[in-house]
Formats: sequence, structure tokens, C-alpha cells
Amino acid sequence: MSVKKQAPQGETRTPQPNSRKCFVCGIANPIGLKIRFLNTGPGSIEARLTLTEYYQSYPGIAHGGIVATILDETMGRSILSVDEGRLMYTGKMELRYRHPVPLDTEILFRGWIVKDRQRIAQVAGEAVLPDGTVAVEATSTVVMIPSEELASMNTDDVGWRVYEDHEFD
Repeated sequence: MSVKKQAPQGETRTPQPNSRKCFVCGIANPIGLKIRFLNTGPGSIEARLTLTEYYQSYPGIAHGGIVATILDETMGRSILSVDEGRLMYTGKMELRYRHPVPLDTEILFRGWIVKDRQRIAQVAGEAVLPDGTVAVEATSTVVMIPSEELASMNTDDVGWRVYEDHEFD
């Protein structure tokens, strides 16, 4: 797997919207991760998360499927850093697990756009350990959700908006 560029490091971090029920970002999902994603520049985002024993694979190690789920969301959301209303599906995803992701340790998840052709885009992401080691790297092809399908989504019910910090508790 070849990731063509490093994730950019921006100085301004602005919050992205969350939903109510999404497993990854849903603030009202009782079994969800409730992750808050921050834009770090045009085409790049990040999130920080400490996974607990509920997401364990082997003792002390996060399950690779949970890490993949977080990276899937992170990469797809890199598109939102450019256009908040541009929701896309994952068409293909590839991961490379380089090191175990430890539990009870804050992990940095970063995502960025590699190539954007509007209807289809190539995105990349990584899970970074506190010492800067890239534990997992990923690439994905994301595809635009058809406009008729997007129009049928009830955004009031979904609750897609930026929530204040106290609303996350």
C-alpha cells in the first residue's frame, strides 16, 4: 500500500457535524464511539480517541475491525472538510496494520484527500500512536451518494449538525 502524501497539519481546527445515531459519530448512540472530528485544513481532518476494554481483541489490544471502522469514517470525512454537505459511500478500502493499537491510550486518527474527481475520490488515513508511530495506514475509494438518495434522508431525524461540547456528555 502506498499513501501518496502525509496528512497535512493545519493550525485551525474546526468541528465537523455529528449525527444522533451513527455508530462512529452519533452522540445519542448508547453503544457508539461518539467521536468528534476536527477539520485541520482543506482536505484533512483528525480525531483523538482512547479505546477501552469494550473494543478489545487480544488483551490490551484494540480489535482491528473497530480500528478499520474508525479509519473508514475518518477517511470519508476528509471530503467534508472541503464541502460539509458532500456525503459519500466507501467503495473500496485497504488497510495495512503495522503495529497493534493499544487500549487505554489516546490514538490520533487522521484522514486526507489524495485525489478528488467530484463523483469519486481517493482518500487516505492513519492511526498514530502517542510516540508518532503509524500503527495502521489505510486508503479508500469513496463514491458520491446519488442525489435522489441523499434527498430522501431526513436531516432533522438524523440530527446532522455541530453539537456543543456539553451535548456530548
